[in-house]
Amino acid sequence: MRTLFIGDVHGCAAELDALLEACDWRPVDRVVLVGDLVAKGPDSAGVVRRAREQGMLAVRGNHDAHVLRWHHGQAPEGKKLSKEHRQVLETLTPEDWAYLEAQPLFRRFPELNVLAVHGGVVPGIPLAAQRPEELLNLRSIAPDGTPSKRVDGGVPWASCWEGPEFIVFGHDAVRGVQRHPHAMGLDSGCVYGGDLTALVMPERRLVSVRAKRCYVNVNAPT
Repeated sequence: MRTLFIGDVHGCAAELDALLEACDWRPVDRVVLVGDLVAKGPDSAGVVRRAREQGMLAVRGNHDAHVLRWHHGQAPEGKKLSKEHRQVLETLTPEDWAYLEAQPLFRRFPELNVLAVHGGVVPGIPLAAQRPEELLNLRSIAPDGTPSKRVDGGVPWASCWEGPEFIVFGHDAVRGVQRHPHAMGLDSGCVYGGDLTALVMPERRLVSVRAKRCYVNVNAPT
């Protein structure tokens, strides 16, 4: 059985369909979305519907977590809901919300020695002790070892990761596809007019399709 790990879809349902076709996807293949299924792109509901109807697995991304908080009435005090997130709240069905809610912060695939997460894992800290904030938002490690969600906050966290598991992650569109000895980043900025990228395992082959257009300003990935 093949496993297709797919980077941040962000509501780009047409590109998801195109990528599955480019990978010669078959129903026997396992598909794992590495977070941020929703927001920014044109069809978040379409992405979630495809995922749940096709039995795709996923990990929760920071945008997924954000809309879930609003859906449950747990919005941060004094914060307004952005247009891109309001669209998600207005279009997802109860079945969609149940699917999104069921996705964990990380998934392990022991037979592949792979761990999937959206943001990242702070090196040197046991997985059980990782903060959800880092699992969802980590991008960099500062020179003093401090984790940061900023691209300019230090070196890519994955460059510091020494295993033993190989980590597949998303979230870092500015850096694009990242290839490190023990980790690979798959966010190639589809919603910003870049690519949607899959890692096909076990052969560890990358497949990408180009976005149909730029949906969001490339200078504002979060």
